[in-house]
Amino acid sequence: MPAIQLSVAERKAHRAEAHHLDPVVMIGNDGLTAAVKKETDAALNAHGLIKVRVLGDDREAREAIYQQLADELGAAPIQHIGKLLVLWRPKPKKEKAEDEERKPGPREFKVIKNSSRGGQRPEVKRVRVLGNQRLTSGGNVRKAKPKQKSVKKTRSD
Repeated sequence: MPAIQLSVAERKAHRAEAHHLDPVVMIGNDGLTAAVKKETDAALNAHGLIKVRVLGDDREAREAIYQQLADELGAAPIQHIGKLLVLWRPKPKKEKAEDEERKPGPREFKVIKNSSRGGQRPEVKRVRVLGNQRLTSGGNVRKAKPKQKSVKKTRSD
């Protein structure tokens, strides 16, 4: 995969976002191994924008690692300062597994009850309502009535 090409403004925005990040991948003296590539790919999938620290002292080797990572992983090279490399790749969309049998979970409501005395603050209470319950107009939780099955009477001749 070739590296992603970004405009100057896009690279500048990603550099600003990466400023506070800590390196998530460290490349040791062994250089760019398959395990390092796999870990960098996983970090790009999880975060999108990452910093990589290269521990070697050779600048040309770091530059080669930088370009090789960008080309092989399909990432955009954002910045190379000293021993830090910044790479960006858009995060893939996560697919939600739809469970057809799953029912809605509990809901939370705020119930506000005014004081019986006029000058005091209203009482605010958080209430959790489960699937088989309902909230009355007075702020009480009641069990929902079961659905009635319709019974059709058939005429017999």
